[in-house]
Amino acid sequence: MSGAASPGEPPDPGAPRRIALPGGRFAMGSTAFYDEEGPVRQVEVGPFAVDRGPVTNARFARFVADTGHVTRAERLGAAVFVVPEGVVDLADPSWWRLVPGASWRAPEGPGSDVAARADHPVAHVDLADAEAFAAWAGGRLPTEAEWEYAARGGASTAYPWGDSPRPGGRVPAVVWDGDFPVVGPGGWGTRPVGSHPANGFGLVDVVGQVWEWTTTAYVEPAAGCCAASRDPWAPPDPPRVLKGGSFLCADNYCRRYRPAARIPLTPDSASANVGFRCVFSPADPAASGN
Repeated sequence: MSGAASPGEPPDPGAPRRIALPGGRFAMGSTAFYDEEGPVRQVEVGPFAVDRGPVTNARFARFVADTGHVTRAERLGAAVFVVPEGVVDLADPSWWRLVPGASWRAPEGPGSDVAARADHPVAHVDLADAEAFAAWAGGRLPTEAEWEYAARGGASTAYPWGDSPRPGGRVPAVVWDGDFPVVGPGGWGTRPVGSHPANGFGLVDVVGQVWEWTTTAYVEPAAGCCAASRDPWAPPDPPRVLKGGSFLCADNYCRRYRPAARIPLTPDSASANVGFRCVFSPADPAASGN
């Protein structure tokens, strides 16, 4: 089968609504949380369209069925999150395990599957996997500036919903329930895409759920607190910026469920809390305004 579409039709037949953004100038970054997010600077991006939410397991499965793509994790395994027991040092991410057989198909390793998680964000994809999907879908991955502009939804607040992390007493995003790594009553992990209200541009899950790939090289030497252990099979390569935080973010450990947050990850690495969304030409026929 071929992923090519008829003229005027999107190449991904199962694509969700893409939202057309006008672009413009905005204040990027933050000086209120972590040093690598600053300084605040004025940045301009051109018009583009963006997926309303991160790519789901169902969409990624359609891509794989259409192209036969085999992810790197399927060949070599990936970093799986394992809830630690007892007291842990939050500066030492001992909760990551490199598991052969772990992949987008089997997020926790052999014996697991995504049968009940078709509408959850896909994970365990490296940069090349994400770029291959984006090309099949007729788009590309965003730059860090494009991603942050879209995630802010036209606002300049710390969070997409305002300056309070917990309006009404709860975080309106998929993050850790309570103090990490103690598992709260809500459990842990990803949830169906769109489980929480959209931002001002109509995008969902711009923070929490999974970190999202961008094409921007990370130039700071420091590693973020939430990054998975580096894949030992990965050759040296400049890291790229990940944006948005993930289901592992918590106020006592990683307050990075914000548009300005950023961490590095090497392009050949894949882990349980890393996914992506695509951007497209502003003239894409599948794109629409709010």
